[in-house]
Amino acid sequence: MGRYSGLGGLILLAIDVYAILHIAKCNESTGKKVAWIVLVLALPLVGAVIWYFFGPRSPAP
Repeated sequence: MGRYSGLGGLILLAIDVYAILHIAKCNESTGKKVAWIVLVLALPLVGAVIWYFFGPRSPAP
């Protein structure tokens, strides 16, 4: 069995997709967006947590 399998893997995938979509929509430079996306993909759980606390924010509506 893999490290991320079953329901936990599905939840982690949903969190990562959510993070990547928000990173793609932010107003940062392309280089910063790519760096954040690579971090989230390389370290699925840790990358998403780091993005949540320190990542770029979308401007308030």
